[in-house]
Amino acid sequence: MNTAQNASTTVARLLCDEKTARRLATFFSELLDPEDTACAAFEGDDGRWQIAIHFRDPPDEKALRDMVEDAANADAAKALTIEPVEAADWVAQSLSGLVPVHAGRFIVHGAHDRDKVKPNDIGIEIEAALAFGTGHHGTTRGCLLALDRLAKRRHPRRVLDIGTGSGVLAIAAAKILRTPIVASDIDRVAVIAARANTVLNHSAPFITLAHAVGTRSHAIKTGAPYDLIFANILLGPLTRLAVAVKQLTMPGGRVVLSGLLPSHANAALAAYRAQGLILEKRIPLDGWMTLILRRG
Repeated sequence: MNTAQNASTTVARLLCDEKTARRLATFFSELLDPEDTACAAFEGDDGRWQIAIHFRDPPDEKALRDMVEDAANADAAKALTIEPVEAADWVAQSLSGLVPVHAGRFIVHGAHDRDKVKPNDIGIEIEAALAFGTGHHGTTRGCLLALDRLAKRRHPRRVLDIGTGSGVLAIAAAKILRTPIVASDIDRVAVIAARANTVLNHSAPFITLAHAVGTRSHAIKTGAPYDLIFANILLGPLTRLAVAVKQLTMPGGRVVLSGLLPSHANAALAAYRAQGLILEKRIPLDGWMTLILRRG
């Protein structure tokens, strides 16, 4: 979206503790339309955490405060400030302040934090202006931790990333495994963003990107069977894809499911257990649940 055409945008800000900031960022990232909003939680220079939600059009203030109260508490709703700001590339602006995210051996960072990547880190640089998932979200971090864990024990030869977003997981898999990866997303713009990020991270030779609804893609079928599949989406699509994902997974292969609230995890697990997949590990993180399953 080109915000330069707008005279101003509106930003809602809240100073709070880290846990509340991350919870609200997760809540609003799932709830609000990314075409009209950008949401980020980050630590300021003074050590305090802040959440900033940028709106292309002024939001309904009462409804916004009610949502903050539901996701956090009444004090947070009252402390929320809402004010107009001058037009800017506010997606890039809001993400440029994000601190690097560590998940196992991986560190997801912006261009401004390249110098913070240590020799033993596996750095994943995400261009803020093209971000559709930066690794700050608990679901993405959970998947990165799962990948780090699995890569220490085995070496998957074929990887599928369903709902790739910015391409973080596909890039991480390419860097740690250096093996063929197929990454798909239902959003064409996300695929464009992911392609730019694969080039930025020198991972493009390993990654085939596809615009696809679910698993309906020639590229996905051509790459099958897979011994590692990531599906970082939502409960509804995850359960509907259970049969297809099982068919795409080779015997002994692993499936990593995320995008799940803890209360939804058992429903997803039931759908995949019905297809013969076995739970290996749960990874709870920032109010979300990631599941590692194995096809028996």
